[in-house]
Amino acid sequence: MAARKIQEKLSKKEVIDQVQKWGGMMQTGVSLRYMMEFGSRPTPRNLLISAQFLHKELPIRIARRAIELDSLPYGLSNKPAVLKVRDWYLDSFSDLRSFPAIKDNHDELEFTQMIDMIKVRHNNVVPMMAMGVQQLKKDLKPKVDYEHFDDIHQFLDRFYMSRIGIRMLIGQHVALHDPNPPPDCVGYIHTKMSPVEVARSASEDARSICLREYGSAPDVSIYGDPNFTFPYVPTHLHLMVFELVKNSMRAVQERFMDSDKVAPPIRIIVADGAEDVTIKVSDEGGGIPRSGLPKIFTYLYSTAKNPLDEHMDLDLGSGNTATMAGFGYGLPISRLYARYFGGDLQIISMEGYGT
Repeated sequence: MAARKIQEKLSKKEVIDQVQKWGGMMQTGVSLRYMMEFGSRPTPRNLLISAQFLHKELPIRIARRAIELDSLPYGLSNKPAVLKVRDWYLDSFSDLRSFPAIKDNHDELEFTQMIDMIKVRHNNVVPMMAMGVQQLKKDLKPKVDYEHFDDIHQFLDRFYMSRIGIRMLIGQHVALHDPNPPPDCVGYIHTKMSPVEVARSASEDARSICLREYGSAPDVSIYGDPNFTFPYVPTHLHLMVFELVKNSMRAVQERFMDSDKVAPPIRIIVADGAEDVTIKVSDEGGGIPRSGLPKIFTYLYSTAKNPLDEHMDLDLGSGNTATMAGFGYGLPISRLYARYFGGDLQIISMEGYGT
C-alpha cells in the first residue's frame, strides 16, 4: 500500500510552513496535445517520468489553493464546509510532501496509489464549496447585491479551474496504468470521442434526476452525425451537457407543470465546423429575464431555492448534495470546463420563449 511508503507525517507547523513555501512556486502548464502524445507510450520509463513530475507539481498547485482558502473575504474561510475543504487540501499536501523521492517503478506504483486516494478524497470539493457559499449567502443580509462580490467570484473561478487541472493530471496518470484501456483512449482522453453519444448519455442522466424531482421529464431530441468524432475528455463534455440539459429540463417542467400542453422537448444540435465543434442546447422554458442575465455565471446566484432551506438535513461529511438546482455552480463550472481546453460556453436567452 502507498501508506507504507510515506515517511513520518509532517507536523501541523511544518505543513503550514511548507504550504507557504510551495505556494510561492510557479506551476507548469500541460496541454491536451502533450498529454495525448506522452500518454500514447505509457512505458515504465514514461510513467516514472510522469510520477516524478507530479511529485513536484501537485504540491505547488495544492498549496496555492490552500493559501487562498485561508484568506477569503466576508468570513467565507470560516464556514464549516470551506474549513472541511481546506483540511482536505492540507492533508493532501502533507501526503505528497511526506512521500520520498521516486526512484524506480516500485516507488512509482505506490505513488500512483496514493494520488488516486487523494483524488477520491477531493471528489466532493465542488458541492462542498458550493455549500460553503450557500452558508455565506444565508448569513448575509437579504438585500446584499451578490453579483458585486467580484473577489469571491474570481477566487472560485481560479479555485475550480485549478481543481480541473489537478484532477486531470492525476486522472490521466492513473488511467495510463490500465492494462486494457478502451479502444482509442489515451488515459482520460478519447481520441475519437463522439459528441452525439456523450450528449445522449448526459441527457439520460439529467432526465433521471428530473424524474426523481418532478415525477416526469421532457424528452430530448439530439441532432448530429453520431459517426463524427474528435479528441477530447468525455467526462468534461458529459458534465457540461448534463448541467445545461438539467437547467433546461427544470425550466420546461416548471413552465408546463400546471399546463394541459405536452412539455416540448429539449433540443441538442451537434455541429462539426471547419474550426470549431459547436453543441447547442435549446429549450422552451420561458427564457431568463434580462435583469438575471448578468448574474447567471456568478456563484452566489440561483433562481432555485437555497438547498439549505429545502434540505436542512444535508450532511456536510457525506458529500450527498445532489439536487436539481439551487447551489448556483452548474453554469459557471461548466464554462470553466469548456474554457480549460480553449472552448467557451455562451448563454442566449429569449425571454418569454426559451434559452
